[in-house]
Parts: sequence; C-alpha cells; structure tokens
Amino acid sequence: MGKRGIKPQNKVKIEWSANFAYIIGLLTTDGNLSPDGRHINFTSKDKELVQLFCKCLKLNNKLGRKTSGSRKEKKYFVIQFGDVNFYKFLLNIGLMPNKSKKLSKLEIPDKYFFDFLRGHFDGDGTFYSYWDPRWRSSFMFYMEFISASKKHIDWLRNKIVKFLNLKGHITKGGKKTCYQLKYAKTESLKLFSNLYYNKGVICLRRKRFKMEKAFRINDKHINNARVL
Repeated sequence: MGKRGIKPQNKVKIEWSANFAYIIGLLTTDGNLSPDGRHINFTSKDKELVQLFCKCLKLNNKLGRKTSGSRKEKKYFVIQFGDVNFYKFLLNIGLMPNKSKKLSKLEIPDKYFFDFLRGHFDGDGTFYSYWDPRWRSSFMFYMEFISASKKHIDWLRNKIVKFLNLKGHITKGGKKTCYQLKYAKTESLKLFSNLYYNKGVICLRRKRFKMEKAFRINDKHINNARVL
C-alpha cells in the first residue's frame, strides 16, 4: 500500500505480444532494475529508442538526460518509472539488479523470441560491413549480439541454433569485458529475415536501414560479378 492507504498504480500491462517481447529485449541490454524492488530504468543514446520504449509500454513519464565519461562527451536519454508488479515479473523471467555478468537464460515464449531478439539487437547489438581484398574484393558483413555474461550469450546462441540452425561464433572483446556472438553473411541474412519479418515491426530505424543498405551493395556486387 502507498501513502494514506492508496494502492500503487500498475503502469505496465503485462501481456506477451511482439511489442512487449521487443521491450524485454531492450531491458535485457540497456535496462536496469533498482535495488529498491520497484523502479525500472532504461537508458540509450538513441532518443528514438527511448521513445519506442515509452510508446510500447504506454508510459507518459518525462524523458531525462545524462552524460557519461570524464569529459561528459557521451549524452544519453533516460526513462525511469516505478511499477512493483512489472518489477516482480521481470525478476520471474530472469532479469535482476546488477545483471550484466550474472544474466543467464530468460523465460521468453518461443512465439515471440525473435521480437525479443530484435530488441536485444537494437539495444546492444551491432552490424558492420567492409570490402575484404583477400577474397577478390569480397563484400563482407556481420550481425553481432553482445553481453558481459557468457551464460547469457551461450543461451542466445543455443536458442538461435534451435530455431534456425545457425551456429555463429563467439569471441571476446579486446578489453575482455564482453562476449560477442557473430553471424556472417548467409547466416546474418537469414537472421535478418526472421528479426524483421515485415515492414511494420517496431525497431530502431537507423540499424535496419544500415543493414538494408549493405544488402543492396552486396546484391549489386553479386550481379556485377555474374555479368563479368
């Protein structure tokens, strides 16, 4: 009970859907559960991503700003809200305070796994492409998922093997603080088609556009090679 016997209001409707699973993916990467057992925080450098977060959960809280780094050069957008029931739900599916290195498997319905994974990718994943001169100027690209927890990155990989039989490979970052689950060309194309299964799925547009641009370059390169 809250002050004067008023029951705290539950802000989040807990019901699995494509958008809800996407939000769980965002919280898995860029979210934080306060030790107070009530407050949930989501932080991102992408304002669009924080706005999508609020839209999906129908939150009216005001967006905050914060900076990071010795020179305060990195600026982030922040949303924080309190919801005891949603907090308990997140604990029950496998999230926790100070989760970075402790995170393991999460209880995500199979039906919504790729919506969850798209949120995971938008929150902390990356995509990059380059021309590789070693292979007749072959155009290469990779989709990458990142976590500080080996157990969590192994869980992600096993789930993707289960659904798509894509193996990928795991590396560790230069500073040895994060694990990277990487998928190259053919596998990343198959992953992309499952993450973005229609034009209307909610997502961070700049990442989707970046990948689609790389795929067009690759298609053009393949077509030109066939002509030659």
